[in-house]
Order: sequence, then C-alpha cells, then structure tokens
Amino acid sequence: MQNLKKKIFIVFLMLILVGGADLIYYQYKSLNEKLSSVERNLDALQSNSKESQNQFDSLVEKTKTMKQQVDSLVDSYAKLANKPPEIIRQEIVQQKSQDELLTDAVSKITPAVASVVISKDVPKLEVVYTNPFGDDPFFKDFNVQVPTYRQIGTEQKKVGAGTGFIISKNGYIITNKHVVEDDQAVYTVLLNDGTQKTAQVIYKDNAIDMAIIKIEGNNYPYTNLGNSDSLKLGQSVFAIGNALGEYNNSVSTGIISGLNRNIEASGGNNTETLKGVIQTDAAINPGNSGGPLVTLAGDVVGINVATVVGSSNISFSIPINTIKGIIQAKVK
Repeated sequence: MQNLKKKIFIVFLMLILVGGADLIYYQYKSLNEKLSSVERNLDALQSNSKESQNQFDSLVEKTKTMKQQVDSLVDSYAKLANKPPEIIRQEIVQQKSQDELLTDAVSKITPAVASVVISKDVPKLEVVYTNPFGDDPFFKDFNVQVPTYRQIGTEQKKVGAGTGFIISKNGYIITNKHVVEDDQAVYTVLLNDGTQKTAQVIYKDNAIDMAIIKIEGNNYPYTNLGNSDSLKLGQSVFAIGNALGEYNNSVSTGIISGLNRNIEASGGNNTETLKGVIQTDAAINPGNSGGPLVTLAGDVVGINVATVVGSSNISFSIPINTIKGIIQAKVK
C-alpha cells in the first residue's frame, strides 16, 4: 500500500515539474481531484492487489495524457509569444519565484507593522430648543423655538489614523511626523495580533517628515532596515499599511520609479518640501502614511510619506538611510 502511494506521488510530482504549476493549474486540477479520490480508496482495495495495480496503471496513463496536453499548451503559447518553449518554461519558473519572494517578504514583515490611531477629546453636544429672540418682551407671546447645540462636556473620538513599523524589540516605532503632529491628541498603536498599546511620542523631526514613538513592553517582532542607497530603477518593492485608516496590513506592489526626487507635500494647512525621496508606483493610500516601503528580501528601504492626488499611482517614500543616524541617537 505504501509503495503504491509513493508511486502515485512520484508520478504526480513529475507532472508538476515538467509542466510548470502556474501555467497548467486549471488543466491538472481535475486530475488532482481524481488522484485524491484514488488515494482515499486505496485502503478498501488493499485486499485485491490486482485491482489496485490496474487502477494505478490507469492513473499512469491519465498522467501521460495530461503531460501531452501540457506540452501542447506550452507549445501553443510559445508560438503566440514568438519564443522557444524552453524560454516559456523558464519564464513560468521565474514568475513563480517572484511570487514566492513577495509572499515570503510580506509574511516576514507583517507582524512588525502597526496601525497608529489618533484620538482627541472633542465637544459632546446635545440639541436644545430655545427662543431665538431671547427675553425680548415684544416676542414673549410668540411660541417660537429653534434647535441649537449645547456642549455638555467632552468625549474621546478617533479623528485619524496612520501606520508605523516597529524597529526594536522594546517597542520603538517609526512613523510620519504628520501622523503624530498634534500634541493634544492621544495615539494608540494597534498591533498585528490585535493588541492595543498607548504610544508616547519620543521624537519629531522638523526637516524630515518622520517621528519616533514608543509603546511599553518587550520582545516585539521588528523590521530589518535595508540600504536605500542600493535601490535601482525598476526594482520590485511593496508598500504595506493601514489603507484609508480602515484596512490594516493592506499590501500594494510596484517598482522603484524614481530616485532623489524633490517634492512639495501638503496636508491640512501645512506644506513642506521633501528632498531626495524615492518615487514608486506602489499605491500609498491615506492611512498608509508612516508605513514601510519594502524590498522582496523583506528589508525596509523607505517610509511612505505622500502620494499625488488624482494620479495613477505616483507615490513617495523617505529613504531609510536618511534617518538611520536619528534612530541610532534616539533609540535606546
């Protein structure tokens, strides 16, 4: 029985290696289901080895047929692409490797990316009805009442959100200065495991739109800071963050579109000049501010800072090398 299972596994594995899993997925899906069905019935067929052998032989014939279909599919695609079949297979393998690098990098960094929720005490109001003419005796007999708002205290409400990423096991987090700019606000960090921690603002840089905040605790997962000076045009990267302030750990992919850009960024009533920033077409939505720009190796190479409103994915990140000196000076 075990030998029969091994034969089925080996035949199926050979089929995947020869054909290229991504390109033939839908073609061999039905075969995969039939293989599973055969395996479930092997125990019932154990008492009749001849019948089991016949089924195995039938399976081998089916896999040969599928291999022929795969080869035909690759040949047809190669003709359309005007490339040799060997090149097509290499491209399939390369694309699969690229996808695996991306998913591995996302898995690596996600635990160290956090949402930064901004809360403030805002007036708590109630509606009351009053005479708009006050105590004017001329209008005392008129029963005129209009609704007005009256403050009955304050309540803490969420007024914004951004993103940050942990850079040390004892809870230091990098984000944008404009995310934690309000000295009257309360900042709460929502970690990947759902834990909420109140953050203390440690440092805000006046020249670079970056800030360092800290949460209490230890043994946090943290990111690896890469070398932004080694980036090349066209290099694959991805952005991750709290998109629109609602969808944490949203991932968008892209490439390095430009280096050493100088831009004017505005938000609210403030405008600032950002020099030497990275341009990428990875989407950076509101709420992603302060999140990391990451290579396929899982290294942080930028702090997502701005996007061109109305553009087709023109976004910018602060090179991580720009702030390494600040981190060394401020993080203990």
